[in-house]
Amino acid sequence: MTLAILVCAVMTLGCLFYVFSIPTHLYLGPQKTRLAYLRERKEVVYENLRDLNFEYKAGKFSDADYQSLKTSLEEEAAAVLAEIARLEEAAKAAFDKPRGAGV
Repeated sequence: MTLAILVCAVMTLGCLFYVFSIPTHLYLGPQKTRLAYLRERKEVVYENLRDLNFEYKAGKFSDADYQSLKTSLEEEAAAVLAEIARLEEAAKAAFDKPRGAGV
């Protein structure tokens, strides 16, 4: 009986250590730029527009709901595209900027 309790206690402590121990090396993944995030967001908005159009044609939305959702998604897409264009122009301007003469 005491052996079973001892085994359970050791197993419990081992599980708690495994769950709550902090790993020494963390993989955080690649750093995502604002431009990459916006491009992903653009694809999501476009996909949502396609899904909305499909579901409207399937009869799941009324005309008023469809127009409201479509307008909001189109506005979001326009905002995302405008910010993408602004960031790409800024990156291009920074890349094309003449460099000063070195000493």
